[in-house]
Amino acid sequence: MSASSWESGRPLRIALLGCGVVGTQVARLLTRDADELSQRVGAPIELAGIAVRRLGRERDLDVPSQLFTTDAAGLVARGDIDVVIEVIGGIDPARALILSALEHGASVVTANKALLAEDGATLYEAAEKAERDLYFEAAVAGAIPIVRPLRESLAGDSVQRVLGIVNGTTNFILDAMTTTGQGFSEALDEAQRLGFAEADPTADIEGFDAAAKAAILAELAFHTRVTIADVHREGISDVTAADVRSAADMSCVVKLLAICEKRETPDGPAVSARVHPAMISRDHPLASVRGAYNAVFVESESAGELMFYGPGAGGSPTASAVLGDVVSVARNRRSGVYGPGESTHARLEVLDMGRARTRYHVSIDVDDRAGVLAQVANQFAEFDVSIRTVRQEGSGSDAQLVIVTHEADDAALAATVASLRNLEMVRDVSSVMRVEGGV
Repeated sequence: MSASSWESGRPLRIALLGCGVVGTQVARLLTRDADELSQRVGAPIELAGIAVRRLGRERDLDVPSQLFTTDAAGLVARGDIDVVIEVIGGIDPARALILSALEHGASVVTANKALLAEDGATLYEAAEKAERDLYFEAAVAGAIPIVRPLRESLAGDSVQRVLGIVNGTTNFILDAMTTTGQGFSEALDEAQRLGFAEADPTADIEGFDAAAKAAILAELAFHTRVTIADVHREGISDVTAADVRSAADMSCVVKLLAICEKRETPDGPAVSARVHPAMISRDHPLASVRGAYNAVFVESESAGELMFYGPGAGGSPTASAVLGDVVSVARNRRSGVYGPGESTHARLEVLDMGRARTRYHVSIDVDDRAGVLAQVANQFAEFDVSIRTVRQEGSGSDAQLVIVTHEADDAALAATVASLRNLEMVRDVSSVMRVEGGV
């Protein structure tokens, strides 16, 4: 390995890539709390450089101006940097900068969920080759400690399922729809007005952000390489006020859930990872997660059910997770060791969405006449989807059948819905929503 090791007696030097909301708070805490952090690490720490796009920008940050540079590539390649913190986000140039940092002997702390979910394998391999750390607690659920518990605390257990609310924007919107009766558009407008949603909220409301986090969680939980391409993704833009009311009628709430689970198949255990809105029982701990908060619910063989809850985004919460990693990585560097790397020894099959199993709430607009229920029930039976409950709402031209199924394959439910839409007495299948938790 060409990279030099940290020499006892000199400060541990830290380089920061990015100085936005999160980066500014990281820099502020690193400088303000330098003495305390040094005591925790067991050696002096020093902020050696901050890479930014524009030098002249006004920043609410009291650090020497000479620390700022636009040459991020030069900063990570200096050779005397011990830890690189990457909070610029995106795929490129973040990937090249992280790889260069590792090649030049630095350990890396990153909050970059998109890069880890798309090409984490390349980063892991580079870290292993360099014998350096790659830590990323801040990449999933902000300040909530979930990466380390899955990576280390539960390493001796068998995780069966990870169920999470991992996007604060969508949880705020769905919570507003539940508590105020607002439609999706009105709730989104309120989220943007209050700063909980970006001007372009696509990554959040269409599930891209949550899907990246689901890929990371699934890989950690099941020791199997999972990328964002393996995660089925649906957003919340099609959730209606009627869906929310239907959930309430079942003593449920609607949440955007990241669901990662291990399932037994005829060919052995396999992994499923998906993100979509779902009804979840009010009795489930996740149902009580309000506003922009996040929570992750873990089911494991020995430890049983575990809940991790807290703020999932924002400068201070994310910076807290980053600095926790910095302390761990710096301690490792001082001791001449490095922590756990990628664990993909299980190499389980990753199932497509058609083979995922859950229950469904299906609303069907029908003609109000004799024989309709029998024909609708026949379509469910034809595709081996068992009906748990059925009720009729309205009458005449407003007649609707509301059906809740037992657990079934997603492909079977999709085929059922397609078949229902071909029936002459079915005007529309107006809503299909998955049901999670004990209802």
